[in-house]
Amino acid sequence: MKRYLAFVPAIAIVVSGCASEGSASGTRPMTNMETGAIIGAVGGAVVGAVAYKKNRTKGAIIGAVGGGLAGGAVGAYMDSQKKDLEKNLSREIQSGQARVEKLPNHVVRVTMTSQTAFDTNRSDIKPGFRSTMDKLSDVVIRYGKTTLTVVGHTDSTGSDEYNQKLSERRALAVAGYFESKDVNPLRLATLGRGEGEPVASNASESGRQANRRVEIYVEPVVEG
Repeated sequence: MKRYLAFVPAIAIVVSGCASEGSASGTRPMTNMETGAIIGAVGGAVVGAVAYKKNRTKGAIIGAVGGGLAGGAVGAYMDSQKKDLEKNLSREIQSGQARVEKLPNHVVRVTMTSQTAFDTNRSDIKPGFRSTMDKLSDVVIRYGKTTLTVVGHTDSTGSDEYNQKLSERRALAVAGYFESKDVNPLRLATLGRGEGEPVASNASESGRQANRRVEIYVEPVVEG
């Protein structure tokens, strides 16, 4: 049995997903995405994620990103990343499909408000969403001294178990897309939240659409 170790990231990027999908299996499909130790978390934004690749120790992460940031440089680094996210996602922001916000503890949250990454009952990323994913990938590759945790969410359609497995697979799909764009897999972790953290009422389609999303938490890698 795989062991899932805790991960605590600090910066959030949110992209929307779609409705519910189930699995008869009681375990998530990990293949080469094996769990490993995750050390060096900063902000405490998310707890419970699992490593996308094994042997993800603090030393391995620092080596993968070419050395961590000095504490005093973190704020400027993340402010610059926020500006580049706003630049890359300017079309989505202007059309009301995205918001970029700075949160406490150097957290930047990008929320995709209407565009969906997934078809109903599926966990593969829709072709039409790939251009937005490419824009996100461009930024996180250039700001490589970070770790990313992808968190999947669903609406309330279907059972709790059904939605939990769907949210996990969607998180894995987004992490896999980042890896396909040459994001080092040691920087990646995933987590499924199912239907448990809605941001709107599931009583309406617009609310359910808002709840179908994937969040990507990006944490600066800090020396020491």
